[in-house]
Amino acid sequence: MSERPIILTGFNFTRTTLAALAEHYEIAGHMEKPDPALVPAAARPHVQALVTTGSVGVSDALMASLPRLSLICCYGTGYERIDLEAARRRNIMVTHGADANAPDVAEMAMGILLASTRRIARADKMIRRGEWTKRIPNRFGVIAGLTGGKLGILGLGTIGMEVVKRAKGFDLVIGYYNRNKRSDVDFPYFPTAIALATWADYLMVCLRSDASNRHIINADVLKALGPRGHLVNISRGWAVDEAALAEALRDNVIEGAALDVYDEEPYVGQELLPLENLVMTPHFGGGTEHAQRRMTNLVRRNLDAHFAGQPVVSPLPELRDMAAKPEGRLR
Repeated sequence: MSERPIILTGFNFTRTTLAALAEHYEIAGHMEKPDPALVPAAARPHVQALVTTGSVGVSDALMASLPRLSLICCYGTGYERIDLEAARRRNIMVTHGADANAPDVAEMAMGILLASTRRIARADKMIRRGEWTKRIPNRFGVIAGLTGGKLGILGLGTIGMEVVKRAKGFDLVIGYYNRNKRSDVDFPYFPTAIALATWADYLMVCLRSDASNRHIINADVLKALGPRGHLVNISRGWAVDEAALAEALRDNVIEGAALDVYDEEPYVGQELLPLENLVMTPHFGGGTEHAQRRMTNLVRRNLDAHFAGQPVVSPLPELRDMAAKPEGRLR
């Protein structure tokens, strides 16, 4: 094998990203799924780092199949399907994309919020069907519009604050829910997701998705959002109970929704597809040229630091204590 560090990919990265990684690292192969059986047999004893995404994930079994693995780099912010307990036990460092794609994801969030509230996707289809003179069914007679509405942000972190910048241009009133109240903003704080949904006209999920907030958007939250409410999720799919959302959209419990992320990706389910009051995009909120460049650069910096025996640049918050002690991890 190469004298350069050996890495494996677990996500279908762009050619530009792969070329950037290949400048200093030997890419030994690719897995379509995080399955130990899909690791190229010749590479298995040599792989030292795995570059993947949190939505794909890494299991304990996969880590066990790679005896020299010492680093997992998550391309993007999320890491919800990485077995952190196993990584800690095996002394495997895990990094993520931190805030590298935050402006681009916030841009996408506002785009699909507009698509949902102003029925952009549905109107496009009507024109293509020759139905210019028809009107999209609306129980309330008229579209509310964003101006002066109340935007509830579930998770006021870096992406949430980037959303705030853009939402102010629409004269939206901002409220938020976090695990803890922030001292550096004066927006109304709500202690629960239900309380925020009850107040909001539009509920935007921007939180970091982990096991503690799986299905935080459930039937009760959707009912609280109400019949003129719209939900947007640009966080991670498993934050939303998709079965509850489908029922809420079918039964007009809420007016509309927009999803860029799904519990399983690619989305292969059926219950969401027929819903005309749902906008769906294929998890490309961070898919801009600028975001890709920033995230690729951060992965490179983490790889470079790790293989130089230095602390990684963007460790997971849960593993910062490990990041401070990189010695003895390479093998």
